[in-house]
Amino acid sequence: MSDFPACPSCAMENTYPDGDSWICADCGHEWPVAGAADEADAAAVVRDVNGNVLGSGDTVTVIKDLKVKGSSIPLKQGTVIRNIRLVDGDSGHIEGNSDKIKGLVLKTCFLRKA
Repeated sequence: MSDFPACPSCAMENTYPDGDSWICADCGHEWPVAGAADEADAAAVVRDVNGNVLGSGDTVTVIKDLKVKGSSIPLKQGTVIRNIRLVDGDSGHIEGNSDKIKGLVLKTCFLRKA
């Protein structure tokens, strides 16, 4: 037969893929492909400019001078941001505080893990 899974609703093997879901031709039941969920989890990994995985509580360093909106004080190259927090659903940003500026949201392409 084929490598397609049986329908979880009616247990028939007459199924086919359609985009990111499986469809049963007999009962019309649709369910997501398991690989689509795995790709979403892999995309949620937060990485710094060098490709190192970042986690909540890590310490990062700014790699270039950055202007901060709402503040006249720029973040200088080499500024250390301690105890970062990951932003839910966004692998391109982190939250943290520097010594002089509180409540920063920074792009990970300007950070490296310390």
